[in-house]
Amino acid sequence: MNQQLSQLSNPKITLEQWRCLIAVVEGGGYAHAAELLDKSQSSVSYSVQKLESLLAVAVFTISGRKAVLTAAGEMLYRHAKQLLEDASALEQAANRASAGWEAQIAISVEVLFPIWLLLDCLALFGEESPQTRVEVHEMVISGTSEALNEGRVDFAISPRIPVGYNGELLPAPARLIPVANPNHPLHGLDRPLTMNDLRKYRHLVVRDTNPQSDSKTLTVEVAKRWTLSSMSSLIRAACKGYGFSWLPEDKILQELSEGSLKPLPLQGGSSREVPMYLIFPNRDDIGPGARRLADIIRGRLQDLVSQ
Repeated sequence: MNQQLSQLSNPKITLEQWRCLIAVVEGGGYAHAAELLDKSQSSVSYSVQKLESLLAVAVFTISGRKAVLTAAGEMLYRHAKQLLEDASALEQAANRASAGWEAQIAISVEVLFPIWLLLDCLALFGEESPQTRVEVHEMVISGTSEALNEGRVDFAISPRIPVGYNGELLPAPARLIPVANPNHPLHGLDRPLTMNDLRKYRHLVVRDTNPQSDSKTLTVEVAKRWTLSSMSSLIRAACKGYGFSWLPEDKILQELSEGSLKPLPLQGGSSREVPMYLIFPNRDDIGPGARRLADIIRGRLQDLVSQ
């Protein structure tokens, strides 16, 4: 370890000197750079000249009355920008660590939850805490219970509250609609459909992600059934005309628009709204990072309802 440290050379250039170089480039000259940095023009000029002297390289060349970057200067400018960004990110990470922010957050999310909305929330959280890693487990049915019981996640979003936990009802439920390929025989009946009509055809469902469970996302009991391992496979099978399925509307917007899937006209209404709950293993133990991410998700859903 000491040998590795000894092999690291001490930097000749300070972060402040690199900052002066960046300010000169982005400010278009020494005068504007001095204003940006709240320094005298002579101190900015000296910092850049010292940098050039220590590195034995010309950063600028004179073209007419303007100082422009040399090829070496372009390279140094790019690396200096990255260096200062890394230094700033390191300080932010240290500040969050000192405040108790987690280095990693794991969440369990029911596959019915809109993935586009989750990604938006993760992006917002990433802007606030770019150094925090987030691990997302997409679950089906009782897979959430397993993740919570084993302590693998900081919180979960699920349509079911496992035994022994409390759940906070989220503002916007997931909306499921029964669909099949337009050429499926059910559409050929050309009338409102009954549950008895559905029982004559293959039902496509997705498998529970808890390997200890044999439950499935059943919406009607049928003799013919395919159980698939992912939502994408389920959607593809329905598009191919292999059966009917209840699918989250937000996940099949493109298929509905293209005409590869068509809603089935069920008697008494076709859509089903599935409530979603925010579930913490222990609210007293939740870290500030996980709490903030949960707040972002809650707020984003509330915004959708208010629109």
